[in-house]
Amino acid sequence: MKTKIISFAIILLLSSSLAIAQSTDKGKMSFAILGGVNFQNLTGKNNNGDKLKNDMLVGFHGGVNIQIPIAPEFYFQPGLLFSTKGAKNSYGSLTGTYKLSYIELPLNIVYKGALGNGFIMVGFGPYVGYAIGGKSSITNGSTTIESSIVFKNSVESGDPYLTAYIKRFDAGGNIFAGYETAGGLFFQLNTQFGMLNINPKDNRALADFSSKLSVKNTGFGLSLGYRF
Repeated sequence: MKTKIISFAIILLLSSSLAIAQSTDKGKMSFAILGGVNFQNLTGKNNNGDKLKNDMLVGFHGGVNIQIPIAPEFYFQPGLLFSTKGAKNSYGSLTGTYKLSYIELPLNIVYKGALGNGFIMVGFGPYVGYAIGGKSSITNGSTTIESSIVFKNSVESGDPYLTAYIKRFDAGGNIFAGYETAGGLFFQLNTQFGMLNINPKDNRALADFSSKLSVKNTGFGLSLGYRF
């Protein structure tokens, strides 16, 4: 299943790139590799409907994108990224850590204006993500208990209460700004807002206890890359 999803994302990336390339007489596309650090959080509401009080988790991202001219100084920039997300929280002496790994497909529109010997960049657009793994851990002093996060759209009767459950699919919006040199080296500041509640529906006996719980991926990051 994971292989099919990743293959579909790659096909969608390439087909959308070719379709737009055929619709413009600019003709030239460029390819980039990039990577960097993430500062992510899981935001939303707790079981009582109050705002979640989680702390940011440091992660990373890396991948590729294709830049296709669509109008003077404007580009379509689809990409394919591996990105780690999650959050930390504390309750008394207990510290919980939740780490998620995603394959993401961003579909951005980018403005690039000349500045000095390079270009200033501003971009925005949607993204879709597919979780391929996750770990949760609870630490109390020197003792840490780790377990795998289970990806489900709904939690059913008989599923353990001490397991962390997350929906596998995510989607949201990207906003970024940065600078690209004439030689192709670039850096950018990224902001990401998850728009889907990734907390699964709970059909167990205590479902009412978690009916108000909502969880969304939110964060920002710094990227360094090179465009060919």
